[in-house]
Amino acid sequence: MKVTSENRRDNSNMPFRIAIVGGGYAGFAAAMELSSSNRNIALRVFEAGNTAGGRARRISYRDTELDNGAHILLGAYKETLRVMGLAGVPTNALLRLPLQLAIKDQFRLSAARLPSPFHLLIGLLRADGLTLRDRVAAIRFMVDMRLCKFRIATDVTVAELLAAHGQRGKLAEYLWEPLCIAALNTSPQQASAQIFLNVLRDGLAGGKEDSDLLLPRVDLSRLFPETAANHLKQRGGDVALLCPVQRIEHYEQRFVLSLKDGTEEADAVILAVGPHQASRLLSPLSEMSHVVTQIEQLSYEPICTVYLQYAEDISLPIPMIGLTDGLTQWLFDRQALYGQRGLIAVVISASGNHRMLDHDKLAALIAEEIGRHFPHLQKPLWTKVVAEKFGTFACTPNLLRPQQQTPIKHFYLAGDYTAGDYPATLEGAVRSGVKCAQLLLGTVKE
Repeated sequence: MKVTSENRRDNSNMPFRIAIVGGGYAGFAAAMELSSSNRNIALRVFEAGNTAGGRARRISYRDTELDNGAHILLGAYKETLRVMGLAGVPTNALLRLPLQLAIKDQFRLSAARLPSPFHLLIGLLRADGLTLRDRVAAIRFMVDMRLCKFRIATDVTVAELLAAHGQRGKLAEYLWEPLCIAALNTSPQQASAQIFLNVLRDGLAGGKEDSDLLLPRVDLSRLFPETAANHLKQRGGDVALLCPVQRIEHYEQRFVLSLKDGTEEADAVILAVGPHQASRLLSPLSEMSHVVTQIEQLSYEPICTVYLQYAEDISLPIPMIGLTDGLTQWLFDRQALYGQRGLIAVVISASGNHRMLDHDKLAALIAEEIGRHFPHLQKPLWTKVVAEKFGTFACTPNLLRPQQQTPIKHFYLAGDYTAGDYPATLEGAVRSGVKCAQLLLGTVKE
């Protein structure tokens, strides 16, 4: 028998049914927050793909486990670390390194072994590749931002903010611009200065451990979503893979989800899919027209990851290193991180000339670029390019992003594109999912 809102009132012992549409980091963050609440709820996660993780997931190529993109976490990602703990993710799933940013033969910044904020200030003072004037300017910038609590009266671009505070030349090229592109996946000429300052506030100006780099040592699906799925199942929840939700209908106090082979009813829905999928599912709901308009006004930036498999004895001097004189931005040594011998991942964030190249030409050009810097990296055995055309939303100034709470009762939006202090990062996705869960729990009886 289908349970309607009327006969549910006659049986208050029945669990409150929650459907989470989307099995990525936002969806499973919401699931972990809900499942740990000890409320009388029934959880089910619907994921269209055959692998959990959404836009941060495992893919396979030549019997090798890869990711659809490289993600760096920071010690400041407190909510991500917390929900990972709820799911039982082991601490050794992440390689924790003190802050170190290195541009090959050009620049190196390492945090000093001192309490915050001196770990960063002394690190800047000792940074290789900058003049003393540049180092002092960087310190002055961070002090000025701390004094204004990392808030600016009017949002501008990162480029405008840096110019206004004398952050030019090599200082901008080696430090602030790579940080901006890596964190916001948007060029400094277009990126929001306020969102960039939010990242600096938490990642560089917080506690000493907040600036630590946390590099995944397992693939992105296994890192959290799959562990969370197993935890959820053990607590009586359900995870349905290869189960796309084709339509969501709203009837007073219940929702009906149309699936490939039937329907599913729920008392609440957390829609935790990417913005393009969200727009399609929201469009039939008249109450959500304003939200759909907000989503459709978003623009997007790509993320491209190039994998290069070399001989097994090949490695990089450190797990992560940058380049600035070509298309290559950051290189990751998958042996140091995943134990995948000879495998190098190259990340290219935001728009650029690389988008005009087909995958074979791009991989060949990247191999040539890094071969100039690392002569022991000659012709790779094979390459694989993973291009996410709509990798993240373009994080521009004064961007209006949809709220997690919607005009429909018990219907919430989760995802890194929704309103928040962070750009499109794993932490942004997790925070949105947690907020949806907390809003929902505020309406569910103990």
